[in-house]
Amino acid sequence: VSLLALASSSVWAADQCSVDIQGTDQMTFSTDKIKVNEDCKQFTVNLIHPGTLPKNVMGHNWVLTKKDDVQGVATDGIAAGMDKDYLKENDSRVIAHTKVIGGGEKTSVTFDTSKLKKGEDYEYFCSFPGHAAIMKGTLTIDD
Repeated sequence: VSLLALASSSVWAADQCSVDIQGTDQMTFSTDKIKVNEDCKQFTVNLIHPGTLPKNVMGHNWVLTKKDDVQGVATDGIAAGMDKDYLKENDSRVIAHTKVIGGGEKTSVTFDTSKLKKGEDYEYFCSFPGHAAIMKGTLTIDD
């Protein structure tokens, strides 16, 4: 029984350190708040696009930066273009990001939570041109 309990708790802990988020054809994310448990050494974001539109029309990615860096990263990303997932190459302001996906696709990113500081304001957004204004949310470290 103790082995079963141990196995169950490790599965539960793994689930705590990841989140599924949808980016839709209506230009929305399914959640605007993500809480990362401070016990997580790594965190995984699974981005799912349940829509039908192709990525060149309604593509989405998930990009994490400090709140103050959102506008600059989004603006620089437009110039970078679709081939670079609307992100400036090697942008040090980007903590984590997925590639741009279209309807029916999914992708994920796992990042080291040591890059995050408790009390800092983090935002995630879609860097597809024009989407960052409404496709955004906050990410916080939670005890």
